[in-house]
Amino acid sequence: MPQEPKRRHSKGRKGKRRASIHLTNPKFMVCSNCKQVTLPHMVCKKCGYYEGKRVIAIKTKKDKTDKQNPA
Repeated sequence: MPQEPKRRHSKGRKGKRRASIHLTNPKFMVCSNCKQVTLPHMVCKKCGYYEGKRVIAIKTKKDKTDKQNPA
């Protein structure tokens, strides 16, 4: 048979154990190029810059109104 605990853990002991298991809010930074809020150490999703250098080219969607009315 498997071993069972001899005594019950108290509420205080349970609380001490669970005190370090908590969620933290993610830290954000401001993009130096477009001033958009982004996660640190990540390429900006809006402009594609990282540490002041362009890393990826972001495609922009054209409005449907331009296609319907070419004038």
